[in-house]
Amino acid sequence: MNVRKLVLVLVLAVAGYYAVFGGEYTLVDFYRIHGERAEAEANVLEERAELERLRARADSLEHDPRTLERLARERFGLIREGEILYRFAEPPEEASPETSEGESERVDTAPPRR
Repeated sequence: MNVRKLVLVLVLAVAGYYAVFGGEYTLVDFYRIHGERAEAEANVLEERAELERLRARADSLEHDPRTLERLARERFGLIREGEILYRFAEPPEEASPETSEGESERVDTAPPRR
């Protein structure tokens, strides 16, 4: 009777091992696939949120004149009639260290042509 119990336990152990680690999909594969699925679902949620943001932006550009005006002002510097546009330029750079002490940079002081 002890031999039968030992064989039964051994057969059950082999069957359990094969069920967990053998076959086409093992328990390790199951957990890996489960993790990949969770990651893919998170990516889908992110992409859906981005799509919704882009749809809202497209709707604003199609139907909201204030959005178009703001975009035209920011990107293209457009102004309404009667407004004055001020542009601030960066100050000119100082003489570069590549210029030797005897040389000076040429500065054009002639007024601009019209």
